[in-house]
Amino acid sequence: MANKLDNLKKFEKGESGNPNGRPKKYVSALKEQGYKPSEINDCILVMISMDLDELKDVWQNPKATILEKTIANALRKSLEKGSLYSIETLLSRAVGKPKESIDHTTNGETIRDIQVTIVNANKGD
Repeated sequence: MANKLDNLKKFEKGESGNPNGRPKKYVSALKEQGYKPSEINDCILVMISMDLDELKDVWQNPKATILEKTIANALRKSLEKGSLYSIETLLSRAVGKPKESIDHTTNGETIRDIQVTIVNANKGD
């Protein structure tokens, strides 16, 4: 049986194993195609409010944009799986996550209130 290390390629000094770099985030790719962040967010919000027939029409429309088809497909798959993951992801992308607060207690007594605010640094994407 051959040693697993025999199949590995050794890179020369200065040679990269990933010459194209890390794949771009989907939103970054959409920006390069000419979409503005506000257009992406508007599309997400409109499509989340559609019913199944409307989403099906978007998916089957040959003139629908890649953005519209991708969102329609993600929503459809989430519904089939009974999962809220795609809806939660799309909503947090479009409107941001709500503020979260934590009540910290020790020995049954409240030491002090701690409020944690999570700021979406990529909100402008």
